[in-house]
Amino acid sequence: MTYEYPARGSLPPVTLKWYDGGKKPDLLAGYKDAEGQPLDPDRGQLFVGSEGMILSSYSEHMLLPVEKFAGFKRPDPSIPRSPGHHQEWIDAIKSGGTANCNFDYSGALTEAVLLGVVAYRSGRTIEWDAPSLRVTNSAAAQQLVHKEYRKGWTL
Repeated sequence: MTYEYPARGSLPPVTLKWYDGGKKPDLLAGYKDAEGQPLDPDRGQLFVGSEGMILSSYSEHMLLPVEKFAGFKRPDPSIPRSPGHHQEWIDAIKSGGTANCNFDYSGALTEAVLLGVVAYRSGRTIEWDAPSLRVTNSAAAQQLVHKEYRKGWTL
């Protein structure tokens, strides 16, 4: 799946490629970790930038190529360490606070992933108008977002 996000303020446009279901790019072929072991694409998510890559999971973040970033010093953490999704949820319920991945955060992520499903099922590249929650270039794809019910029937 390819997502294209336009520039926002001073931020440049971003192209995101999502691979799922066992289909993965062969971008890690030839790369090794700090111990010299070949990198497994199942080790986490791979973020590809113009200067290098980050292989990231919940427990590690590896800058690639390792040799290029050998002297890199990580910034100080700015987000509290998570005790896990389930514990965050329980803690938020007990304290009246919010979890790190609350709906304000996770809603946009879920929207993007589900729009990928809409594009896949409709067989079309779709254009999305987020404020109005509408596919702007395909009535068939829009039906997958929200069905128009016959008069007298609502959900």
